[in-house]
Amino acid sequence: MADALPIQRLENYTLRHSQEVLWVKAVIAGEPSEILVFRGFSSSLTGATAFDPDVPVLPSEATITSIDRLQGPYRPDAPQYLEQDLSWPTFASRLSDAGL
Repeated sequence: MADALPIQRLENYTLRHSQEVLWVKAVIAGEPSEILVFRGFSSSLTGATAFDPDVPVLPSEATITSIDRLQGPYRPDAPQYLEQDLSWPTFASRLSDAGL
């Protein structure tokens, strides 16, 4: 699974941890982007999300700058952070340890 796209790995993580929401901050084509991942789906907070679920919200050439883990369901007015500002290498290591 480590050869899957990062967004696929994050979506799979949220399928196993359905009580969590991941807030992913990334740079896509030189522009900052924010994506929420919850229960196997991802949605852009800063741009359009394609109607086709096979079109990744986070392309392979994107650079993930940080990941926040939040208690689900996500409430923008009162987010409950479990961890903040995790680097992609740190979170990817956790995913690998979990077989994702």
